[in-house]
Amino acid sequence: MIEQVFKLTAQNERLTEKVIGDDHIHYMHMIFNKGEGTPTHFTNATYVYMTVVRGRLSINLGDQETAVYEAGTVLKIPFDTKMEATNQHDDQLELIVIKAPAPIAPVKKA
Repeated sequence: MIEQVFKLTAQNERLTEKVIGDDHIHYMHMIFNKGEGTPTHFTNATYVYMTVVRGRLSINLGDQETAVYEAGTVLKIPFDTKMEATNQHDDQLELIVIKAPAPIAPVKKA
C-alpha cells in the first residue's frame, strides 16, 4: 500500500484531534458545541487554513470584531495572528484546521 490512510472521529461531543502531524502539515479535526472553542492564542509560525464543515464559526482575529462564517467557508489566517474560534450558536460546529507548513517546535535551551 503506497498511501497512508487516516480516519476522522465521528461523534457529537467536543473533540480536538490531530489527524496528521508530520513535517509537512498538521491536519486537525475539531467539533465544538455551543459555548465551546479554542483558547485565545497566536498562530504559531505558520499559516492556518480553517474549513467550516458544519455549523457557524465565530472567530476573533487580531483586534477585529467577531466575524461569523457559515459551513462551506475556508479561511486563510496568517502566522502570528491572535485568534479565538468559538461556537456561539445552537448547531454543532465542525472544523478542519490545516497548519502548513507544519509549525516547528521551539528549540529548548539547556
